[in-house]
Amino acid sequence: MGKVFKALSKAGEVPGVDSQWTPEQTVFQPSAPQVSSPQAGESPASSPPEAGAPSSPPPRVEPERTLFRPASEAEGSLNAWDSKLVASTEASSWIAESFRRLRAKIVHPESGPPIRTILVTSSVPQEGKSFVCANLGITLSQSVERHALLVDCDLRRSSLAELFGLPNDRGVVNHLQDGTDLARLIRKTGMRKLSLIPAGPRPLNPAELLDSKKMIAMIDELSSRYSDRYILLDTPPMQAASETAVLAKHVDGVVVVVRWGLPARNLVKELTEAIGRDKIIGVVFNAYEENVLEEKIRSYGYGHYEKYYSAGQ
Repeated sequence: MGKVFKALSKAGEVPGVDSQWTPEQTVFQPSAPQVSSPQAGESPASSPPEAGAPSSPPPRVEPERTLFRPASEAEGSLNAWDSKLVASTEASSWIAESFRRLRAKIVHPESGPPIRTILVTSSVPQEGKSFVCANLGITLSQSVERHALLVDCDLRRSSLAELFGLPNDRGVVNHLQDGTDLARLIRKTGMRKLSLIPAGPRPLNPAELLDSKKMIAMIDELSSRYSDRYILLDTPPMQAASETAVLAKHVDGVVVVVRWGLPARNLVKELTEAIGRDKIIGVVFNAYEENVLEEKIRSYGYGHYEKYYSAGQ
């Protein structure tokens, strides 16, 4: 999952993705009719023409002009996405199939209440948790009846806004510090049913903000206000921020990201014990290295099928 894929050349190539221009951005400005003024010696337009004189031509009216306005700052475009995210929008890619498997566990849990608020974390930094969180949000929003809202709660090293090519000037920090309404912080990503609340400017006290009653209240508010969406929280790694374990108690489920060959087993064990096994939806192994045989299978064109069937085991 760590490989870099080429970005799509056009935003309209992916089903469910908004184009850069929308009907609401089209403003019609009809021009006033232009009527030439009567010359000296001519009768005004209101006077009847003389007998035998040719009738004057009707006033010339210019056609309506369509003014296209560029997308606002709060709107994203698929062209601005990081190339690693674009790969998950390709229906036939094995990376998309992997995330669809994870989506199935969220949408159809084996037991317990429905899962709507999801926390994504890892044991140590650089394991790709933000990448997994973003791709999971994309996959959830591709289904017919579901929306997804990504919330960047990694106030120390935020990256979701950058992945989607969006500014990070306002976000969660503004809500926790200044009480800015959450609806004003939501940004469009370029997919019709996927939106994002960035982290915002880096605060001086990220631990205190995340470990506050206002943070817990924000999770509850997002869940109740946007009942039609899955809420995905990208949180700091457990070894970097102990408050992640506190936040995990206030969500429906947790996705743990483990980078292949990076963290020690004891760190992963500590993470699962701190969160609680009953809270964990699944563990995502990121940046898996293929062996020589797998690379040859892919080079002969069987890679997609090999990955597809192995995902179903």
